[in-house]
Amino acid sequence: MTDPQPTHPTGAEPAAEPPLFSTLPLDPKLLRAVADSGYTAMTPIQAKAIPIVLAGRDVMGAAQTGTGKTAAFTIPLLQKMLRHENASMSPARHPVRALVLAPTRELADQVAENVKKYAKQTQLRSAVVFGGIDMKPQTLQLKAGVEVLIATPGRLLDHIEARNAVLNQVEYVVLDEADRMLDIGFLPDLQRILSYLPKARQTLLFSATFSPEIKKLAASYLQDPVLVEVARPNATASTVEQRFYSTTDDDKRAFIRQQVKARDIRQAIVFVNSKLGAARLARSFERDGLRTQALHGDKSQDERLKALAAFKAGEVDLLVATDVAARGLDIADLPAVFNFDVPFNAEDYVHRIGRTGRAGASGLAITLVTRDDTRLVADIEKLIKKKIELEPAELEDDRPPRRRDERPYRRDDDDAPRAERPPRPDRPPRPVAPRAPSDPIFDKPYEPSAPADAPPAWESAKAAAPAPRALSPNIRPKRKVGALLGGGR
Repeated sequence: MTDPQPTHPTGAEPAAEPPLFSTLPLDPKLLRAVADSGYTAMTPIQAKAIPIVLAGRDVMGAAQTGTGKTAAFTIPLLQKMLRHENASMSPARHPVRALVLAPTRELADQVAENVKKYAKQTQLRSAVVFGGIDMKPQTLQLKAGVEVLIATPGRLLDHIEARNAVLNQVEYVVLDEADRMLDIGFLPDLQRILSYLPKARQTLLFSATFSPEIKKLAASYLQDPVLVEVARPNATASTVEQRFYSTTDDDKRAFIRQQVKARDIRQAIVFVNSKLGAARLARSFERDGLRTQALHGDKSQDERLKALAAFKAGEVDLLVATDVAARGLDIADLPAVFNFDVPFNAEDYVHRIGRTGRAGASGLAITLVTRDDTRLVADIEKLIKKKIELEPAELEDDRPPRRRDERPYRRDDDDAPRAERPPRPDRPPRPVAPRAPSDPIFDKPYEPSAPADAPPAWESAKAAAPAPRALSPNIRPKRKVGALLGGGR
């Protein structure tokens, strides 16, 4: 495989006005769907990638998150599959022709929504399969036939082994956020899935970052790809204001509350490094009066989708999430992102702050740094090639400061014993606790009923016992008989 050739020098921006979708050789049905979605002009990655995909070339697309990578591969693939469009009810007439692999359930579901939106004027079918929910509804959908299949690797392998998904007619493969799939250990699953596909296919690989492992994967499965870059690799969006504050673990939550109030932030995502930390922090913010939802891997798929839907609908102020929400989630007009914890992987920082400042909008990214995060911040500096300046996180106390040396006045009787001081006119009297009822018998001290040198009560009782009554002279006493052998007189 030859080295991929970039379409233009890295980082170059088009000098002219952004091209319109109407200038592309697309079917009118697709153009209507794009217009109904509110899109007229293409983003740089779309303007460069779509013509190359339409030409049938393999593509490695590198662009910062939030620039429209999903539409860059979805729209041209739908255009190429229109030649297979048919109204037949037979599943055999609707085999899987395009396969999109995504690392997370949320990203797979979002890509599926975009595919349905762009294909709504056509008769092409699509389906999404991911783990965490029952396989039966997915199986019924696959058995009915779909042209576009969006899936996470693990659940797709389950359907392949169950013979629910047949991939021998796949013509197009998309690896979306491939670096994340490698980070979470999907390489063996990817290799197994790609082994089921025909050799003659068009492969597209899109990601915000390109690591050496990604380039090695591309060398194995892409044929003479075209490298499309619209920004320097691992670059952060210029529309995002990045602030780093030095603080302590105890002050992080209070500082976020203060920033939300001071900057009038309507919504924000708060990223943490652990699932348990996300759940606890969400409960804490909820007690503070903020509408909060947690999003992490321990939640069921239904709970995760409901939390995302509520956040997108504006019913949630803060979404406390792990890195499952750092990739590919498209939330329009998200004003701010907080890194409650500095990410362990520096590349995750790029993806986290990419949730704000999308599609040219301005955004704010605040990262809270403790003394233990020095090495992690240095890794971020090295990745984004930008000097990070730490600012002190100053907390404002809403309560007035107390001054023990300031008193409204001093009275002469202040030196008197407290019990003898008269009540102050500016201070209400202290409530007096009610006294418990007294019992004179119970409270009376113990008094012995007899002197200490008196004999014991049982001796007195023995002395006072009446003498035994004498026997009548008419009654002869019984003779004592020995116990043994009848003797013993």
